[in-house]
Amino acid sequence: MNASDRTPADLLRSALAADPARPLVTFYDDATGERVELSVATLANWVAKTANLLQGDLAAEPGDRLALLLPAHWQSAVWLLACSSVGVVVDVQGDPAAADLVVSGPDTLDLARACRGERVALALRPLGGRFPQPPEGFADYAVEVPGQGDRFAPYAPVDPAGPALTVGGTGLTADQLVARARQDAAELGLAPGSRLLTGRTYDTWEGLSAGLFAPLAAGGSVVLCRHLDELDEDGLARRVESERITATAV
Repeated sequence: MNASDRTPADLLRSALAADPARPLVTFYDDATGERVELSVATLANWVAKTANLLQGDLAAEPGDRLALLLPAHWQSAVWLLACSSVGVVVDVQGDPAAADLVVSGPDTLDLARACRGERVALALRPLGGRFPQPPEGFADYAVEVPGQGDRFAPYAPVDPAGPALTVGGTGLTADQLVARARQDAAELGLAPGSRLLTGRTYDTWEGLSAGLFAPLAAGGSVVLCRHLDELDEDGLARRVESERITATAV
């Protein structure tokens, strides 16, 4: 990746320029049997649409705080990179009452209602499906995002030295996030073309790094497994072989 990349959105742009067709995020939910594979180009398209939703319909501005109440999921990765594109600060599992916006999964809607700003809900159904019945007081992400533009341009440049992420009580600027992701990638032995399998959750830096940022910083890809404990040893061995895994962080 480019040494000049200073934000997660920069890392994604570099990945798109290098090889848009290669897989970037492969997601498994071992409780449901779901598998979704997103190339760099497909993920970047979701990110652009989500960033347009954030900046346009939700009127989010650089420095706004977004409480992200989502599990380790490919759509969570989309939101993390979309927020970086706009300059919105992601507070992972943060207090919705203290946030300007909230993004919630289906299991945290009651908690998310404490947010007095814009609220977005994700059903987390296969293929990004919508809620059968939209939750009251929330925009359904699956309804709102398809009509958004496929290209994104921020109204204001994102400051790499500005706050980007809070997780586990620790805040990181975009610069610091990218630096830590590069360091983690080196410690995990990741290089361009690496395939990292992880079952870590997204509520810690270690989970976020293995599940998105470190593979992205290294020019590799991630196989993100939710409910990996549902898989037995033989099943895990078959996945490692079929997905051509080169490193693990479980």
